[in-house]
Amino acid sequence: MSSRNSVSSALRLLEGPQTLGKGPGFWAGFAVVLALACAYPLFADGYDVGNNVYFFNWAFMALGLGLIWGYGGALSFGQTAFFGVAGYAYGVLTINLGDAYGLTFFSLVAAVAISALFAAVLGYFLFFGRISGVFLGIVTLSVTLVLERFMSQTAGPEWAIGSARLNGFNGMGGMPSLTIPWPGGDIVLFPDVALYYLTLAILVVVYLALRMLVNSRFGNVLVAIRENPQRAEMLGYDIRRYQLGAFVIGSGLAGLSGVLYTAWGNYITPSSMGMSAAALPVVWVAVGGRSDLTTTLFGTLLVLAGFQYLTIYGSQYALVVMGVLLVVTILAAPSGIFITLGALFSKGLRRRLKRERA
Repeated sequence: MSSRNSVSSALRLLEGPQTLGKGPGFWAGFAVVLALACAYPLFADGYDVGNNVYFFNWAFMALGLGLIWGYGGALSFGQTAFFGVAGYAYGVLTINLGDAYGLTFFSLVAAVAISALFAAVLGYFLFFGRISGVFLGIVTLSVTLVLERFMSQTAGPEWAIGSARLNGFNGMGGMPSLTIPWPGGDIVLFPDVALYYLTLAILVVVYLALRMLVNSRFGNVLVAIRENPQRAEMLGYDIRRYQLGAFVIGSGLAGLSGVLYTAWGNYITPSSMGMSAAALPVVWVAVGGRSDLTTTLFGTLLVLAGFQYLTIYGSQYALVVMGVLLVVTILAAPSGIFITLGALFSKGLRRRLKRERA
């Protein structure tokens, strides 16, 4: 009986004050979107399926930034640093360990853990050192650029970990894809249907788990810290612990993006931690609406699709358009374009916007 109550309590956390979307209508729409996503590979060619895996890979980073910035109020430019750390860690581990016996999945978990540990160490000095606001953004951006510069100069033969050469600005390649051990022969997850379904399944699990997290006591306290950290501290909460927890979880999701991206393309390069790469997740999250997971997810996927189209057909304008889009969002729809448009049709969203702007 107690286990049944625990499950029902956990499921109730899927709907709460910190997330948009409640009731049968929302979950029916969720089921339809998920069914369409599952059916998509049946009607698309291999290239398009693999390209959508690429979009899914970046969505984890955006959801992590949504947790850190949207719910915690801490703007971080460090997502690509943790992306790169996990990507390189996966490459080093898999090149040295190989892909037999499910070791690629062990390397995936280990690489994400390494990026989360790095975030815990960095976040400890940031939050327990009372660094906040614009200074938090400056420090995280500085760490990202230092890592990018350091990895760019590791081209010599002395820069190797076991059999894995770091290769400097040329990037590391040759790491195996995720591989499932199977009695009849290992299943290699190339950028095709099998990897699409695996990545989609992980994305759904992460999205639902984050909904439960932000609607829990942890999420409610995190939002209280975002709204008024002094008041939250006066009520007895150690705001540094909550901020650090959100930072580690969000950075770990960026690390998951890095591992999945590296396994998808069998390649990782220092440019993935450069200035432009560090700024793009901020654009994705801001455009969709950083204070909600659903708008963050769909906004990220749409902006990514538009950015890829621009890079193919007008590469010189892609970053300019992203910059203009961010400026327009901040000036005209600071809560996010999706949330602002939704407020035109929803009284609840209008009340939420008024609270956020108060």
